[in-house]
Amino acid sequence: MEKIPMTPSGFAALEAELKKLKTEERPAIISAISEAREHGDLSENAEYHSAREKQSFIEGRIKELEGVLSLADVIDPRKLSGAIKFGARVTLVDEDTDEEKTWQIVGEHEANIEAGLLNIKSPIARALIGKDEGDSVEVRTPGGLRSYEILSIQYS
Repeated sequence: MEKIPMTPSGFAALEAELKKLKTEERPAIISAISEAREHGDLSENAEYHSAREKQSFIEGRIKELEGVLSLADVIDPRKLSGAIKFGARVTLVDEDTDEEKTWQIVGEHEANIEAGLLNIKSPIARALIGKDEGDSVEVRTPGGLRSYEILSIQYS
């Protein structure tokens, strides 16, 4: 199986989610199922069916997280430098609108565009890999072709 690149903070967040699912969510849903069973006829018990559905979701997420974490290749960006690579925090300026944006290039399981965490498989991240400060990059996005200038690269 292919390793999954991940930052230390992304790995810690997934580990925390897994721990919460196993120690809080799973016991709570087991309790809810047993309580719903006590209400009698299971075929018409909406609480029971809802709890079982939630249990199925929780168990599926636990399996998914265990799989991702077992394949994780944790890369510490603080040990990197130079041209843009995984883990870099990149500040860009849109050459058309002069709007500045800062993104950190992270693994797909920790990506969150609203939080400035850019999936390494995204078109922008792929265009940035290997580039240096001062370079211009053209990126084909769903909204059309965009041009960015790389203002700074940080590894922290």
